[in-house]
Formats: sequence, C-alpha cells, structure tokens
Amino acid sequence: MELIRAVTLTWLFSGQRSDEIARLRVGCIRWQHDGAPIPGDSHDVLAKDAVCLLDVPTHKTGTAFTKPVDPLLGQAIEAWQAIRPDQPKMLDRKTGEHVDLLFAMRARRVAKTYINGTIIPSLCRKAGVPAADVRGNITGHRARSTIASQLYNAKEPMPLFELQAWLGHRSPETTQHYVKITPNRLVKAYSDAGYFERNVRTIEVLVDRDAVTSGAAASGEPWQYYDLGHGWCTYTFFEQCPHRMACAHCDFYTPKDSSKGQLLEAKENLQRMLASVPLSKEERAAVDDGQAALDKLLDQLADVPTPAGPTPRQFGLPATATPLPIIDVTQGPAASRPDVSGACQAQPDSDQEGRL
Repeated sequence: MELIRAVTLTWLFSGQRSDEIARLRVGCIRWQHDGAPIPGDSHDVLAKDAVCLLDVPTHKTGTAFTKPVDPLLGQAIEAWQAIRPDQPKMLDRKTGEHVDLLFAMRARRVAKTYINGTIIPSLCRKAGVPAADVRGNITGHRARSTIASQLYNAKEPMPLFELQAWLGHRSPETTQHYVKITPNRLVKAYSDAGYFERNVRTIEVLVDRDAVTSGAAASGEPWQYYDLGHGWCTYTFFEQCPHRMACAHCDFYTPKDSSKGQLLEAKENLQRMLASVPLSKEERAAVDDGQAALDKLLDQLADVPTPAGPTPRQFGLPATATPLPIIDVTQGPAASRPDVSGACQAQPDSDQEGRL
C-alpha cells in the first residue's frame, strides 16, 4: 500500500510524465528549511515551513533538474523508502546508467503504463466515477496538465516562465498548451482592465413619480427627463440615442428656459437619480478630448436620424453644440456599479422640495 500511495501522490502532485515517474531514483526527495538542508524525520519543522524538493531525472525535453513539490508527496515517498526492500540496480533506458529505481519491487520496475492501466482505473472504481469525461479518457497526463492550470490560476499565480521551468519544458510555447485560464481569472482580468469605467459615463435624470404611480407613464406620458444641461430629453431609450452627446433638439427635447421646462422643475414629487450611459469610442473622445472631437462627432451624426425621425441636417443644427453634461461619480465595488442598460441610482437632492 505504501508503494501504491507513493505512486499515486507522485502522479497527482509532481507534475511529471508517467515515464519520468517510473524512472525516479531512491533519494529523490530532499528537505530544506530557511535555505539549509534538514533531515526528513524533522517533524516539528516539516509540519510548518519546510520545503520539499524533488530531483527529476533526465527527461525527453531536458536534463535533470530539481523542483519544489507538496510536502505530502515527500512524506509518502519517504514512507515507501523506509520499507522498500533492497533491489538490484536497474538500467535507466534514457541515460544508460544502472541506478536504484524508487518504484521497484521483487527485482521488477514499475512500468510506465502502471498509472494508466492500474492506478487510475482503481481510483475511479473506488470513487465511483467514470474513467472518462468530456475531455476523453483520464490518463496519466491529465494530472500534469491539471496542476499546471491550477498553478497558473492560483491566487498568487506562477508566471509563465517559472511554470515552464517547473514543468521542465524546453520552450514557453509548449507550456502555453498546458495553461487553461479559468473563468474566475478571466473575470478578474476583465474587471482589472477597467473597461467598464472607461466606457460608461453618468448623467442626471428626473423621474416623475406621479406619472409612474398614476399609470400615465404606461399610456405614453413622459416620466423620465434626462438632464442635458440646456434642456431635458424625454426619450425612454436615451442610452441608445446616437445624438445623446450633442442633442439635435428633436421632438423629445424640452429647453430648460421654456415654460414647459420651468413647470417641470417646479413640479413636486420628482426624484433625482443618476443614469449610466455606455459611450462609443467617438463619444468617449468627445468627452475626454474636448470641442475638436465633439465637432468631429457632430459631422458624423449630421445625417443620422434622431428618435423623432429627422436628421440634424434637416433640423438645421449649428456646427457646434453644447455637449452632454457628465457627472464624476466614484465607482464602488463591482456589485454596486450601475447597470449599463440605463438603470438609475437614487441621488439625494436637498435644495428642492419633493425630491428624494
């Protein structure tokens, strides 16, 4: 059982090929603490801070090297070495040397097919799981690729070149075939890239609660008023309007200095909120780069229909316009960020009666 346990844990945690596992030598495990060698029976240190080193023999892509492995693997190998009967030296077919092979019994070496033909089927039967999955049969190479992906996607991931050295690859291109990026890491990378913050801006919007509660909004009565600085837009799908950065004054537009606009601001039971608006590349340039980028955007939109139908050229819109007022908002955690579909967040307003 000690032999079976040692072979199994070596397959799971060493990240080595089956033939390399079969060619490991006696004494391939070494222990180190604070850079100094320590004996393998130093249990007080091994329980905490010791590093377990595995000496890997010459393999198909390189020379012999040493790598750190899980202490559990080292303890299992030492448990087998402690009861391993004396065996005659055997020929290492890779190097031509006669060496003491670690996994040998009754003057016979453990075959490199032992993991595929005996260990994996036995483990699958014991666990009650199939010996194949969506990726195919579970083979000796599966553990090597799995632990490589786990090390690359860990909380403190192992860099590609260090993982290449740990696996014993000759080139990083080979290592890349073993590295599978998990969805969690992909989500974190996407979030850290800051794409959301760069492409979404926030503006103010008034919500007429009376129109909502009375049912007038369901019959087509305006109930959202997007603050354009110089006026209000009542287009329900404002975040989809191509002219939102520089309003073309279509039928959905109400000037603030008009009697209708003044009546709106004097109306009670209004709720001031914030709406997030996703911006295109050209619109983001208009926000970040100033009037020149805005003028370029206006030229591109001159013949684009407004929500009401006519184009800005048909309205006779001047060459320049007042851009959409953008509010600086400090974004919180990802879970509390505004929805890019145009969902609103409540924003207190103490200077107008009736607003929340």
